[in-house]
Amino acid sequence: MIILTRLHGTSVAVNCDLIERVEAAPDTVVTLVDGSRYVVSESVAEIVDKIRAFRASVLVLAGRLEERTPTGQRLYLVPTTDPEG
Repeated sequence: MIILTRLHGTSVAVNCDLIERVEAAPDTVVTLVDGSRYVVSESVAEIVDKIRAFRASVLVLAGRLEERTPTGQRLYLVPTTDPEG
């Protein structure tokens, strides 16, 4: 998610995977795939940079998780000994 600033000053977190388009007309308008529209103070270029940074951070975090996961580690279902369980 990226944090954007609405024109009246409040912040809104937007799922960047749901952004359909961003246009400057003259204010920046973010349109989501469900038709929701947000008028924000960031420029189109700033929003694109925020999306790029967010996606890069996801890749970095995923890489860190892979490094910490021991190879060969498995999850197993352990039967319960509780007769009611």
